[in-house]
Amino acid sequence: MLAVTELVDRIGVVDALDEAVGPIKQRARGLTGGEFLVGLACAQLAGEDYLIGLDRRRADVAGGRLAPVPTAPSTTAATLAKRFDTDRWHRVEAALGHIAARVIGRLDKPRRDALLAAPTIDIDATDVEVYGSRKQGISYNYKGQRAGRPHLATWAEAGIVLAADLLAGDEDPRAGVVDLFTRALVGLSAATAPHGGHGRVRVRGDIGYFTKDLADAVVAAGADFAIGANRNPATWRAAAAVPEDAWSDADAMPGAQVAVADYTPGGWPEGTRCLIRRVRHEAAAISADPRARRRKTIPADQLALALDGDIEQVWAYSFIVTNLDVSTPERARAVECWYRHRTDIEDRIRDAKHGAALRHLPSGDRAVNTAWMWGALLATNLSAWLHELAGLDHGDGRGRAHLSRLRRELICVPGRLITHARRTVLRLPPGPSLLAQALARLRAIPA
Repeated sequence: MLAVTELVDRIGVVDALDEAVGPIKQRARGLTGGEFLVGLACAQLAGEDYLIGLDRRRADVAGGRLAPVPTAPSTTAATLAKRFDTDRWHRVEAALGHIAARVIGRLDKPRRDALLAAPTIDIDATDVEVYGSRKQGISYNYKGQRAGRPHLATWAEAGIVLAADLLAGDEDPRAGVVDLFTRALVGLSAATAPHGGHGRVRVRGDIGYFTKDLADAVVAAGADFAIGANRNPATWRAAAAVPEDAWSDADAMPGAQVAVADYTPGGWPEGTRCLIRRVRHEAAAISADPRARRRKTIPADQLALALDGDIEQVWAYSFIVTNLDVSTPERARAVECWYRHRTDIEDRIRDAKHGAALRHLPSGDRAVNTAWMWGALLATNLSAWLHELAGLDHGDGRGRAHLSRLRRELICVPGRLITHARRTVLRLPPGPSLLAQALARLRAIPA
C-alpha cells in the first residue's frame, strides 16, 4: 500500500477529485469526496470484497498509517455515496482525464508518443449477478439472472477507464452509448491536450453496439469506428458472394482469413464497408447443444452437413462494419487484427471484477452500488498508472500484470512498522522486493 500512497501523492489524485467533485458536506470535517473515493479504491486494491471490508481496513492500525487516506467506516461510506449524483460522477470522469494528463507528462517521449498517436476508445458492458429482489436498479437479464450492468468506455492503449454508467440488467447499452462515447472523448481530450493533443481517434465495439447512432456520433466527432455487425440474411448473402480468391490469411491468427464484402448497412455513414473474418473449425468440435455460440457463426448449410458427418471442416464467420481504410488486403488484415484487440476492454472488466470487487454490488441502494463500481474502476486505473510510472509493464502497456497479481507481489506485502528516533521505519521480509524498485521510480518523479 505504500507504493499506492506514493503514486496518489505524486500525481495528486485526491486533489484532482476534490477540485472536480466539490464539497459533499456542509461542514468541513471528516473525509472529502476525493478521499472517500480513493479510500474505497484502496480497500478493493487490498482485497476487500464488501462494505464491511472498510471496517477491517480501519482496524489495521499499521496499514492505516501507510494508506494514502483514512478509510471511511462502512456506514459512513454508504451515507457519503448517496451524496454523489449523476453530475458529480461525470465530474469524476473529468478528473480522471486530468489525472491521466499528469501521468502522461511524467512518461518518456517514446511511450508518450505511442499513447497519443492514434488512441482507441473501447466500449463494452458486463453483467454483475446479485441476489435480493429489493435491490434498486437491478433487473433480470437475458440469462434469467438478477443483475446490474456496468457500462464502460476505456482508453485501450493506456489501460484506463474514461467513463462509465451503472445500468440495470435489462437496459440496452445502445440507448446511452452516444452519451458515454461523448464523455469518454472529453476525458481523452483532457488527458492529451496539455501534450499537444492526440491523433485521430478510433472506436471499437462488439455486435451489441450495431447501431448507426453510434457510427454517426463517431464520424461527427472526427473519429473512425469498427463495430461488430449482426449475422442476418444480408450479411450471410454478402459472405457467400465473396470470391474464393479474395480471401487472405489473417495476421497473427492461424486458420483465419479476411475479406471485404460488398455490403453496407442502410443509412450508415458514407464510406462504411463490411469486413469479414472466417475461422476454420473441425466439424467434430462443434457442440451438439443448439444454444452453443459457435453454431450461430456457421452458415446453416455447412452446419447441417457437419452435424450429419458429411464434411470434416467448417468456417465460422464474423462481420465488422467500419469506415477505416480497407481498400487493400494488407490494410484489411491490419484493421481486422487491430479490431481483434477489442478484448483489451474485457481484460479491464476482468480486472475490475476479479482484481477489485466489481463482481459484487454490495448494497440495496443504487447510489451506493454506483460508488462501489467507481471504487473498482478507480482501483484499475491506479493499477495501470502504477505500472506506467513504476516501470512495471516494460513501457509498452502490454506487460501489465493483473491487479490480483499486483496485490500479491506489491500491495499486500507483509512487513513490520516500527518507530525509531521519531521516524517511521518499514521493515520487509528478506530477499528481493518489487516494492523497492517501485518506490525508487515513483520517488524520482516530481510531485
